[in-house]
Amino acid sequence: MKGGRTSRLVIDASIARASGGIEAVHPTATAVRDFLQKVLIMCHRAVMTPAIRLEWEKHESAFARKWRRSMVARKKVIVIATQEMSEVRAAIKDGPASQNDKSAMIKDLLLVEAAIATDERVIALDDKVQTLFIVESKRIAALRRIVWINPVSNSAGAMALLNGEECERQWSLAAMSNEM
Repeated sequence: MKGGRTSRLVIDASIARASGGIEAVHPTATAVRDFLQKVLIMCHRAVMTPAIRLEWEKHESAFARKWRRSMVARKKVIVIATQEMSEVRAAIKDGPASQNDKSAMIKDLLLVEAAIATDERVIALDDKVQTLFIVESKRIAALRRIVWINPVSNSAGAMALLNGEECERQWSLAAMSNEM
């Protein structure tokens, strides 16, 4: 990895659910598996809060369970307790988004809160909620620096993030909001 920079990554349960084992052939399953394997062999860490861990345990594939256990064995899982970001929560609730969109964002605030408490990196497959947070980042400063990567639809961003390249910032919510 360039410069030896380790990132603490908040990895959503959508990744755990989609990952396939060695026999998987579906493009999503293989892309997610390959991404997780790279995280395992590189010096990155996975961030889990108790709530994120519960989501993983509820949704993880057999491959993801084995991967998570390997990460724990290598001491590459960081368990943190996050503070609820009431000001971000209130800004979303008071914002212009539809009630359904607000509910989706509130549900995934556990990822945002963990990311803000660590290295501002979220790995998730949900492009819809990513787009919602991109829009909200124009109003909510706390969201702007978060780099949000989907390793399936943005494999270049995923590789830049894993390699510690400076261009990874182009996938921050604020940078992506400028493109909208």
